[in-house]
Amino acid sequence: MSGFTREEISFNSDGVLCRGWFYHPEAHVLERHPCIIMAHGLGGTIESSLTPYADCFARAGFCVLLFDYRYLGSSDGQPRQWISVKKQLEDWQEAVHFARRLRQVNPAKIALWGSSFSGGHVLMTAAQDQRIAAIAAQCPMMDGLAASLNVLKYAGAPALARLTALGLMDELYSLAGRQPIYVPLVAPPGQLAAMSSPDAEPGYKKLTPGHWRNEMTARLIPVFSTYRPIRHAHKVHCPVLLQVCSKDSVAPADAAYKTAELIQGPVQVKTYDMGHFDIYIDQGFQQSSQDQLQFYQKIFRM
Repeated sequence: MSGFTREEISFNSDGVLCRGWFYHPEAHVLERHPCIIMAHGLGGTIESSLTPYADCFARAGFCVLLFDYRYLGSSDGQPRQWISVKKQLEDWQEAVHFARRLRQVNPAKIALWGSSFSGGHVLMTAAQDQRIAAIAAQCPMMDGLAASLNVLKYAGAPALARLTALGLMDELYSLAGRQPIYVPLVAPPGQLAAMSSPDAEPGYKKLTPGHWRNEMTARLIPVFSTYRPIRHAHKVHCPVLLQVCSKDSVAPADAAYKTAELIQGPVQVKTYDMGHFDIYIDQGFQQSSQDQLQFYQKIFRM
């Protein structure tokens, strides 16, 4: 284990500043290290229980780049809380480009870490950039269609129809230059939200700081089912660790297993007997982070 320094950083993504933290070992200035790039899932920020993972990797001698997407958390951009698949994937690409230019980073040893919604993002990024050395994705959202059908199952058709209508209206509002329509990210069962499974609200709020904004622009909802990283899995040739929660109420486990079968590189699949939000805390964190650390250490022979 080694000591590390954490610095505030920012990088440009299509004219907007993404902000975050860069961790690097306290070592000789000329030494270059593998770097793990991290960002959160749907509506999460770097303050939402990701720093323990980053600390774990940094103590083991890795550089870590942890960032917020445009419109969320510490990053710039208007409107706030806008979750755009296209723009978040662009942010991932720019984060990779930024990390490769850092003097402490070995540009040939860039790995990605994703969770939930960003579990799909890291797969997409590796499919587009064949220089990515490895990816780890926990409770990954690999198929928006499967996830939408899951919402239909627990929330019902009327709720999904109302969310979709609000999303279409929000898109029209954006074209007209009007203020966004917001919906909660999480709510108790029976209430309208992007996620309203029994464990969604208590689970997400265990991860987030008091100032976290429990809302998102509604315009993502009508197109969410079309975001299907699983369809790009065959383009991924780097080593992959998929960590699947068997009791996942948000990101269906079956989609992750099917994705594993399509990836062209070496794949390691680990299954945890827990729900979607349990993997971030307590025993779930201890188990998931150690499995990730061992995976990255093996890849980079550290």
